[in-house]
Amino acid sequence: MSHQLSRRHLLQLATASAAGLGLTACGGGPGGDSAGGDGESGQITVWSWTTAAEALRGVVPSFEKDNPGIKVDIQDVGNPAIWDKITVGLASGGKGLADVLHIGVDYLPGYLEKFPNGLADLSQLGADRHKDAFAQGLWPTVIGKDKAAHALPWEVNPLGLFYRQDYFEKAGVDPATISSWDDLIAAGPKVLAATGAQLLGLDKPGTTQDMDFFQNLMQLQGAFYFDHDGRVTLASPAAVQALTLIKRLNDAGLLADTAGQGTWKRLVGEGRLATVPYPAWAVEYLATKFPDQSGKWRVMQPPAAVPGGRRSAIVNSTYLAVAASSKRRRAAWRFVEYALTRPAEINRMFTSGGVFPALSAAYGDPMFSAPNPFYGGQSVLRSFVDSLTTGSDATNFTGDYARALKLASDAQSQVLLKGADPATALRDAARQLAQQTGRQQAV
Repeated sequence: MSHQLSRRHLLQLATASAAGLGLTACGGGPGGDSAGGDGESGQITVWSWTTAAEALRGVVPSFEKDNPGIKVDIQDVGNPAIWDKITVGLASGGKGLADVLHIGVDYLPGYLEKFPNGLADLSQLGADRHKDAFAQGLWPTVIGKDKAAHALPWEVNPLGLFYRQDYFEKAGVDPATISSWDDLIAAGPKVLAATGAQLLGLDKPGTTQDMDFFQNLMQLQGAFYFDHDGRVTLASPAAVQALTLIKRLNDAGLLADTAGQGTWKRLVGEGRLATVPYPAWAVEYLATKFPDQSGKWRVMQPPAAVPGGRRSAIVNSTYLAVAASSKRRRAAWRFVEYALTRPAEINRMFTSGGVFPALSAAYGDPMFSAPNPFYGGQSVLRSFVDSLTTGSDATNFTGDYARALKLASDAQSQVLLKGADPATALRDAARQLAQQTGRQQAV
């Protein structure tokens, strides 16, 4: 989904301001206001952004036909503007919020943590009957401190490794022999010597806090900056393993510097990167942005971060929630349930907006097994679906994600630019993170 790439970069910029607002609100009380109403008819508004909003509009005609008495207004609030608007609304006791809110996994746990009364209890409206309908690893994210569900999963982005098949062939590297990052680092010099292409790119100075790869390596090990109790795990063995792999890639000359706007895109366009560890939305992105490279790319399961380790991870996801302050919570819930639990509707949105569905029943559609010419006829979507069937752990971003991101980015830059020891850099970052947030360290 092309809008996702810009979303990731914008999100990192927006997180700091939104998280700051959340902390301010937290200091004054729990935030949110459950004094809404359970109206079952009337007009409801929905906040989303760009192509996702367009996709959601496609559901409205059939929903309104099947639910007379409810009218739906889909509003494209924009990204990152939507995060500040939701945060301000929650901090104001729900004033001015739309009835239905499109929320990313980067924000949902933080909202539930800082505004426990801000999002409607959907368990009371029947959400729990859909608990097992979505890809494994998503449901824990929707559960609040009250053990109730406060959202339904919409989009899921499982991780994959896109690679240049022509480069691997030229270097004599069989992709089937790559099962861990150790394997890929060993093969990297052969690819570099045969093609001149480095394995992948990172923003080494951290000008954009480009930490997706580091996070992916942790997520492959079921880890993140925080554990599910909110304790700091930035210095965990999994985090050290992740940053050590990045250092090994850099020390071996396999890591290109993508600092500067447009650098990554230019390097891929020039054929100077052999792999792209990106999630499912990149299927469409690569094909759209680099049409002259048609037939040269393939996708494999992401290499394990440790030999013999798991090769699946959910990078990010998005959800639809109902504001507790909505005067028409039942009507809003009926729209959320209608849009996200019916395969026909969810696949219609995937086709029009590229939102990879979280609903497992959606994957029975033939389009998920269709060959893709850009990928040499490979059924690339099926590889991502297969990845989801092996399961992934939920990621707890918490309300302090922005602070963790900054400190982790600084640690990565110290390692890549100054040769710092990964364990030492992360231990210092974890200590600072615990001090800044008042959280305990798990290790």
